[in-house]
Amino acid sequence: MKYVPTLVAVLGVLFPSAPSARESHDTASPPLVKRLRVTEGDLEPLPGGRLRIEAPKVRAVDRAEGTPRASRPGEELRVAELRFTYQGPTPRQQALRSGEMRRQVGLKLRARDGCNVVYVMWRLAPTPGLVVSVKSNPALSRSADCGNHGYKTVKPRTREPVPDIHPGAPHTLRAELQGALLRVRVDGTRVWEGALPPEAFAFDGPVGLRSDNGRFEVELRSTP
Repeated sequence: MKYVPTLVAVLGVLFPSAPSARESHDTASPPLVKRLRVTEGDLEPLPGGRLRIEAPKVRAVDRAEGTPRASRPGEELRVAELRFTYQGPTPRQQALRSGEMRRQVGLKLRARDGCNVVYVMWRLAPTPGLVVSVKSNPALSRSADCGNHGYKTVKPRTREPVPDIHPGAPHTLRAELQGALLRVRVDGTRVWEGALPPEAFAFDGPVGLRSDNGRFEVELRSTP
């Protein structure tokens, strides 16, 4: 298990009221450098709090204080934001546990462990698009034990198409969770909104990131 001091966390300006042109995609406080716990793959530190991803599989979470616990959805607003630039596919490709060869990058929310986590993933290939899913295996904690079991794709109540991702072009993926309501923004535009199912609140944990089969430069930001 590796540790790199390059997770950038900021407190966002929160706008829980009705949507507006500035709705909660601003940030106010300067970056607070923390440590990122890498559970699979490697992250290379870059200047300015950014990280380089070259490995075909990367998993990492905020090494948050305290013990994750189950919690009922409240009204507090949690925000996670991944700023990234795609650099192309990794030279070596690695299939998922399901056998699918997928290229993607995204956010982990409420990540208790490798078996209990909410994902907001931006898929590049083979089918581009944004997918929100909950992985729930209450009695398990290690990915080696749960494998690809326990996944449930969350259906949105509204959805918009996401732009194509081209090498060298920067993008921002932002998830805003308030109670059970999740809103996802891409480059400042809301592209997904829906309610997380009850099993997403049977566990709790920090934010993190995930990538598969893509080379990226990334920066992760979050509210507590």
